[in-house]
Amino acid sequence: MTRGFFIGRFQPFHNGHYAMVERIAEDVDELVLGIGSAGDSHSTNDPFTAGERIMMITKALTDLDLVTYAVPIEDLDRNSVWVSHVQSMSPTFDVAYSNNPLVFRLFEEAGVEVRQSPMFNRAVFEGTEVRARMIEGENWKELVPDAVAEVIDEIDGIERIQHVSDTDANDG
Repeated sequence: MTRGFFIGRFQPFHNGHYAMVERIAEDVDELVLGIGSAGDSHSTNDPFTAGERIMMITKALTDLDLVTYAVPIEDLDRNSVWVSHVQSMSPTFDVAYSNNPLVFRLFEEAGVEVRQSPMFNRAVFEGTEVRARMIEGENWKELVPDAVAEVIDEIDGIERIQHVSDTDANDG
């Protein structure tokens, strides 16, 4: 049995992430999804809590024939011990997947096999684009799995991100 590890902030979990999980599922029997920056929420760049992101991921992946574990990984501002921190918070895994050069390097230096996966329409399927559309009231639902849109609606996520993205520049 092979268990993989894939980390992201998943703010929110979008169709690019889903496509990446589908691709990784071809190689592994189980997948750990590390929810990076787990302690961050209620900001423009990180509007959703770790628990909300766990809901998004869990509901979005129910149709895949893949055992998945979503685990929160809080930030640790010490790169030299980051991999051991991740390993302490996660079920054991055999291979890590990342396209982030720093994450790739850290796993590699720690002796963990690391594989890159192709990005899927990165210009559109990225969290920054999804969040910008949410803030501007544009069509964001086409960029996320239906289950993720349902979670965001359930938690009033659009109202939250629009509210926290407001500035007080006109108040003075």
